[in-house]
Amino acid sequence: MRAWHGIAAASLAVTLGGAAGVAPAQDKWPSKPMRMIVPFTSGSASDVTGRIVAQRLTEIYGQQIVIDNRPGAGGLIGSELVRQAAPDGYTVAMIGQPHLSNALLRSEKPYDPLKDFLAIGLVAVTPNVIVLGKGVEAKTIPDLIALAKTKPGALNYGSAGIGSSSHLAGAMFVSKAKINVVHVPFRQGPDSRSALITGTIHFYLYPLPAIVTMLKAGTLKALAVASAKRAGALPNVPTSAEAGFPEYKSESWFGLIGPRGLPRRVIAKINADTMSVLKEPATQQKFALQGAEPGSGSPEHFAKMQRDEYAELGALIKAIGMKAQ
Repeated sequence: MRAWHGIAAASLAVTLGGAAGVAPAQDKWPSKPMRMIVPFTSGSASDVTGRIVAQRLTEIYGQQIVIDNRPGAGGLIGSELVRQAAPDGYTVAMIGQPHLSNALLRSEKPYDPLKDFLAIGLVAVTPNVIVLGKGVEAKTIPDLIALAKTKPGALNYGSAGIGSSSHLAGAMFVSKAKINVVHVPFRQGPDSRSALITGTIHFYLYPLPAIVTMLKAGTLKALAVASAKRAGALPNVPTSAEAGFPEYKSESWFGLIGPRGLPRRVIAKINADTMSVLKEPATQQKFALQGAEPGSGSPEHFAKMQRDEYAELGALIKAIGMKAQ
């Protein structure tokens, strides 16, 4: 988090033409409502975390932050919208791994996730959870793997779309388990949950906030959380190691970005205010109930995290042969 005198200095640099981007014309920022693009449907993990943060920032700024859900193409549509937005700070996006993987899955890259956008801050990290469909009789991960191996190609797993975080988590699981199962992408979150309830889909790797309510209600069954420790929101659900498959770990992350050219003083302000919100006990409690942990760090920290993840995802996608369909 940058000190306020640092923000003031950055603001002066913008006035003198020393900072990148076009500074907002208003002395007071924000002076009008803001838009937070969420590249997935209402109820998705990025939507849940985005709404928690947006509600509190709305109170701080005295300006409405509108959540703009723009699902489609595994998050590509939402990322493209923020890339094309004016670099004035009034349009930001809550993105996750799909923002990076979408550029890796296509021979003709739709954008450069590291050069066409500016990092604002890491907002949340959440474990992915293995959720079973109705009728799948497995008490441990080895049970699920054994079932898949007795019926090659008969089982399937769902995701939020090609290159989505759930697809990447599922594909990694399939690769490590060395099983032959079918990938079924969904365009709408409620459709995938209905498919699990009816048993049409056999398992799904969800970012925990997207499914935690149904798991707590007992509507669906969690086999394991793919993290090093149990999730506070689901204390009775074992980790992947406890469930017999320690080689599998998988987490999702979510953070704020803006278009290239966004002034440094605006980035610093949004980052500072967001990090402050994430430290508030009320916010931390809301995140904990959803199975997410608050993020932290500077814009530079989040930018480096994306660079490192981009390299790792590139290697994973190449290794498992994942392609856009």
